[in-house]
Amino acid sequence: MKVILGCDHRGLELKEAAKAVLTELQISYEDFGTQAGVPADYPDIAKKVAHAVSASKDVRGLLFCGTGLGMAMAANKVCGIRAASVSDLQSAVLSRRHNDANILALGEISVTPEAAREIIRVWLETGFEGGRHQRRVDKIMQLEQESRKTS
Repeated sequence: MKVILGCDHRGLELKEAAKAVLTELQISYEDFGTQAGVPADYPDIAKKVAHAVSASKDVRGLLFCGTGLGMAMAANKVCGIRAASVSDLQSAVLSRRHNDANILALGEISVTPEAAREIIRVWLETGFEGGRHQRRVDKIMQLEQESRKTS
């Protein structure tokens, strides 16, 4: 697995916490920005990360901003993406087990770096259960395809 990281200027601290977890877990990653002192609009970063994640099944994304909400909303506009904005462990686990989320979005306003490290670790280590959940994920992806046809 490889992880693509991205943040706006409000998510820098959590992105650095994520790098520490990824290094500890020996998971390779690529940082799509932004960097300290460089302002960034979250839709631009989310787009880059989401396109990289959608291009490969072996890639997941981690996005960080003030709330995690804008990043998730923007990333979810890219075909094949199931981005989850979470602020607790249970939501992180269920986003993987039940929704097969391929991008996790966290916000510095509601998640401390310590909590982010644990959320990220659990999210990366949790698998998708499939079964009845696969049927539901398929329906989500079908909605995406139907929407593309009517646009």
